[in-house]
Amino acid sequence: MEIQVIQSKIYEVRGARVMLDFDLARLYQVETRTLKQAVRRNIERFPDDFMFRLSPSEANYLIDMGVSQIVIPPGYNVGATEMFAFTEQGVSMLSAVLRSPVATQASISIMRAFVAMRNYIANTSTITAELAEIRATIEVLRRDSDETLEAVNDLSEDTRKHLDNLYNAIGELSVKPAPEPKTRRRIGFNSGDE
Repeated sequence: MEIQVIQSKIYEVRGARVMLDFDLARLYQVETRTLKQAVRRNIERFPDDFMFRLSPSEANYLIDMGVSQIVIPPGYNVGATEMFAFTEQGVSMLSAVLRSPVATQASISIMRAFVAMRNYIANTSTITAELAEIRATIEVLRRDSDETLEAVNDLSEDTRKHLDNLYNAIGELSVKPAPEPKTRRRIGFNSGDE
């Protein structure tokens, strides 16, 4: 059985990855009611972390989602019966309860699908962590470049002010003030009046 087909039947409900009773019944090649009967006869093997019953709102959500994704088979009557959701451990226990060669093989394929999904998520988490680290490094570099740019701007501002002062000083030096008229001494005989 193809892992991708099985993975498409794994949903997240209440924060757990689960498979629904009717999907499992198809994979185990039994009727859904037969699967549920086997579970009810061995209910002590299915604690809450192995199997739980979906509330009507959860079932209806999956049905609404199933309109476009074919999650719930057409004509499935939620009101007539409860839907069971099985975690990975519950699926494993289910093969022990059904005790058929088909159930054993289906269970092996399902376990492989769960493991493949878990590995994919772990790899994705690693990549996500690496991306977060790269983003943080980029942010530090951006801040450093902003600070460097600010320092250059400050330096440029100071340099510009110094150059302006220098140009003004040069300008002041280059402007020759008009000479003050000197009083000339008269050349010649001085009568003493002056």
